Amino acid sequence: MSPRTNKPHEIVERALELSTADGCVVIADEQSTANLRWAGNALTTNGVTRGRTLTVIATVDGKEGAASGVVSRSAVTTDDLEPLVRAAEAAARGAAPAEDAGPLVSGVPHSPDFTDAPAETSSAVFADFAPALGESFARAHAGGRELYGFANHELVSSYLGTSTGLRLRHDQPNGTLEVNAKSPDRTRSAWAGRSTRDFKDVDPGALDAELAQRLDWARRRIDLPAGRYETLLPPTAVADLLIYQLWSSAARDAAEGRTVFSRPGGGTRVGERLTELPLTLRSDPNEPGLESAPFVLAHASGDSASVFDNGLPLTATDWVREGELAHLTATRHSAGLTGLPVAPAIDNLILDGGEDRSLDEMVAATGRGLLLTCLWYIREVDPATLLLTGLTRDGVYLVEDGEVVGEVNNFRFNESPVDLLGRAVEAGRTEKTLPREWSDWFTRAAMPALRVPDFNMSSVSQGV
Repeated sequence: MSPRTNKPHEIVERALELSTADGCVVIADEQSTANLRWAGNALTTNGVTRGRTLTVIATVDGKEGAASGVVSRSAVTTDDLEPLVRAAEAAARGAAPAEDAGPLVSGVPHSPDFTDAPAETSSAVFADFAPALGESFARAHAGGRELYGFANHELVSSYLGTSTGLRLRHDQPNGTLEVNAKSPDRTRSAWAGRSTRDFKDVDPGALDAELAQRLDWARRRIDLPAGRYETLLPPTAVADLLIYQLWSSAARDAAEGRTVFSRPGGGTRVGERLTELPLTLRSDPNEPGLESAPFVLAHASGDSASVFDNGLPLTATDWVREGELAHLTATRHSAGLTGLPVAPAIDNLILDGGEDRSLDEMVAATGRGLLLTCLWYIREVDPATLLLTGLTRDGVYLVEDGEVVGEVNNFRFNESPVDLLGRAVEAGRTEKTLPREWSDWFTRAAMPALRVPDFNMSSVSQGV
């Protein structure tokens, strides 16, 4: 091997060779991105970028237990490797014993493409999308509306090597499309977004038609006070709430009485019914169209992840099964502490078990209620109940007798996603969606719309 090679798999091998720690994990993430941006019905910028991040995790066995040191750096070549490896080892030797310490994973079959070059995206990913976007600009201009937004495509090839012999690789495509339509006087605004792996399944014309309808609804303005309203939550809003629920479902935290999943008097709520609807909340690394890494890629340890679990195979997991809490996220360490099954977090989330009704059909079946577009600025108020607060954005609409009759003011809401599941009276058709609030961290989701009879709009907001 050339000492100056920049091939990612050889960078991983060289870092492992340099390690003098008792154990070592190396993760090379090779990233490429392509993007388009537009404003006022015209493209403004486009570009392609490349990057690399190398993470070295050193483990050292001491008298009181194993300690770990983690160091990550970008733009790493072989010339930078030895200082990086030594820094990780120094961090491990200077650290207290790791609470989640355990033997590194071994015995997992090698990825056959481990030595292949990283996958890369390019502007070619927009070959069909860009002309269709141009046609949408023309239609929007003719219809008296302006389109703003961006399309971003990313490919990350992750190479994982360990001192126990693991050699694993995963290629993760990730595409997001967000479009805002505005009236020329800027008094009306609407948003739509999509998640995609390759931009072959997104139709900018369909998004423009959806946005045109919402801008038309907003021609009539209706002011409503704060209160509890029957509310239709679209898939994007459901995703944002349930992703936060997943992030808050660590087994150890629940067993120690700190979360909404703690059982009063001790233990967890696993096995308890959360909703009367036959809903299943699940993750599956092999879910068609939402594929994610089939093994643990942990760059740091936390409530739901352990660097000692790197390379652990992931399988389909039901978090809520037909209305009952089935699993909490658990590393090998927290599973041992709580007696619950090992259930690492997986990078997608699906809620199914609803009826085969579209959101439009659910609107048509509404006597009087609110239809949301999306949520944003979601923050936790109380971990014991998972009470969240946040704002509505880019369109809240009043439905009367099955028809949208106008746009109402925005609200601040206060709700717990766990409580919402228990109060929901209808779930529609599951579809791929882009979580607006968490799209920088989590994009692979499929959700139904939910009907909640008494969604808590706690105050009127001036948000747009």
